[in-house]
Amino acid sequence: MVARTGRRRLVGTAGIAGLATLALGGCQTQASDGFLPPAVSDTGRLVTSLWIPSWIAVLAVGALTWGLIIFAAVRYRRRKDDDGSLPVQLRYNVPLELLYTVIPVFMIAVFFWYTARDEAALVDTNTKKDLTVSVVAKQWSWDFNYVDSNVHETGVHTELDGTTGKRAQMPVLYLPVNKRVQFVLNSRDVVHSFWIPAFIMKMDIIPGKTNGFQVTPTQVGTFQGKCAEFCGAYHSQMLFMVKVVPQNEYDQEMARLRSIGQEGLIPVDVSRESMVSGDIQKIPAPARTESNR
Repeated sequence: MVARTGRRRLVGTAGIAGLATLALGGCQTQASDGFLPPAVSDTGRLVTSLWIPSWIAVLAVGALTWGLIIFAAVRYRRRKDDDGSLPVQLRYNVPLELLYTVIPVFMIAVFFWYTARDEAALVDTNTKKDLTVSVVAKQWSWDFNYVDSNVHETGVHTELDGTTGKRAQMPVLYLPVNKRVQFVLNSRDVVHSFWIPAFIMKMDIIPGKTNGFQVTPTQVGTFQGKCAEFCGAYHSQMLFMVKVVPQNEYDQEMARLRSIGQEGLIPVDVSRESMVSGDIQKIPAPARTESNR
């Protein structure tokens, strides 16, 4: 009976292992990226370079920990000829206690240092930029001010009801490839979050505050953007598209916006919440009304 139970467990374990192998086998094409979306920006490469070594370290610690647990459970299990008495109990073991105290503290310190370093790089806006885009979040769409070209794109909420062509009505953010973009983020109403998954970077947009970051798109293509902070009834449909294009196509889009009358910038500092005085100055001057103080 014991042998039969053991065989059943072995078969069950083998089945689970087989399913896990198949599942991981379907993800092998992304293993080199740490199972993150392929990075199409400098921020994405930075996050990936932190993510992969971190998981390698965590998995190594997990394997060592589970290995020691299993070894102890097998090696020191109770046997038939044991008299039932407990082994000698140790009150303390200084070398062992130092080992499992110092090593975790050291690991956490290393993780913290690399995380703080990369986080500072991700939110650094002092690097010379090629262009500025003022992003205005609103329930439940987006406005984009192309500050350097003095044109804008305005979006309206598009309910995705399955009708053909609805996605084509979403606002589109154009960016030139290999150009450093500074995003200036503001909200008209509630807390939103500006997220382009392919860039592996997002940032909250808080009413009355001005946030921002810089990014350099490194690959031509069309990517999905969305709000990542629950902001009301139609949060899931607060979507936009990002088109990373060569410089000449970007210039053509700026000219098109100008030709259809979307010249000038949409005022940013008109919102439900009064702007923090210092944060008004972070908004590009052409997009300020100077009235909401």
